[in-house]
Amino acid sequence: MFSIIVKLFLTMIIAAVITPFVRRIAFVLGAVDNPNARRVNKKPMPTMGGLAIFIAFNFAVFVLLRQQFPTHELLGITMGECVIVLTGMIDDIDELSPKKKMLGIIIAAMIVYFVAGVRMNLLTIPFVGTFHLGWFSFPITVFWIMAITNAVNLIDGLDGLATGVSIIALFTMGVMAYFFLSVPNTYVAVLIFALVATLIGFLPHNFHPAKIFLGDTGALFIGFMISVLSLKGLKNVTFISLVIPVVILGVPITDTVYAMLRRLLNRRPISEADKHHLHHRLMQLGLSHRQTVLVIYGLALIFSFIALLYPLSSLWGNILLTIAVLIGLELFVEVIGLVGEDRQPLLRAIQRLVKKMERHSDGSDN
Repeated sequence: MFSIIVKLFLTMIIAAVITPFVRRIAFVLGAVDNPNARRVNKKPMPTMGGLAIFIAFNFAVFVLLRQQFPTHELLGITMGECVIVLTGMIDDIDELSPKKKMLGIIIAAMIVYFVAGVRMNLLTIPFVGTFHLGWFSFPITVFWIMAITNAVNLIDGLDGLATGVSIIALFTMGVMAYFFLSVPNTYVAVLIFALVATLIGFLPHNFHPAKIFLGDTGALFIGFMISVLSLKGLKNVTFISLVIPVVILGVPITDTVYAMLRRLLNRRPISEADKHHLHHRLMQLGLSHRQTVLVIYGLALIFSFIALLYPLSSLWGNILLTIAVLIGLELFVEVIGLVGEDRQPLLRAIQRLVKKMERHSDGSDN
């Protein structure tokens, strides 16, 4: 264990050291984000920072920690990683259409499913029973990988935002994998912590004011790895093991779900970009760039703490906890106007209830 910890620290240092070199490569290849109406950067910024994360992570996996992982599964996951990173690099250099980007994610997901054998097989629903997913296993697994990969990609809008949120989510997943979830071997936790160490090494270069952006290379790679690593704890899905990763990834999932809802309500294409994401709304409310990032870090920590409560609670406790999280989340979303300042159904229902109680109270007093 001590040897693994030392190697994780070395992984963090490697990531920090190679990032400046990747920054230079980004300029050479033309992987640069120029300021425009959708972006918050005021000057051209090198992107493709995910290449440094990919290199450092795989050096750790194949050199420093090689003995910890099964060969066949590791090679299958790595093949999927390569497809994802190549897709991201092409998009950072010469922007891809959403359909082409989605195709790259689907191909990577299929490699993970068929080659690495990482998939959902069973689903256990409380009070109902256990179901063999059968051929549904394939579309559900691919959908999970696509959804989480895109969710992380969508929150990559501010310096250090996606990196920091991913560190918090992955660290919580690592703790779950090691102590709580029914994962056969500890190698999953080691793989997760290797990615955490890599991201920590990259973060100083990416935090505001950033010297390099993650780019789609990084955002897609991180999202893909989070989706695949979370699947390792979902091989036989129960209510708890399904909810925990969703809660851990509460920030990117919330932003994605409400972005889709917002666009549907406004009759806009789901793939259309806008400036009404969580970080945009917080900045529009008056927070600075750094304050916005730190607030969202705080939200991610709250989600992670809630996720840690699930294995310690009873089934009914978990159900009540989930209901409380959903209500609290909806209230927060309505307060900041994530869907729209005029769309606050729960707040208005509470206001009507309070007014009704006040009138009833006044009538009783008379």
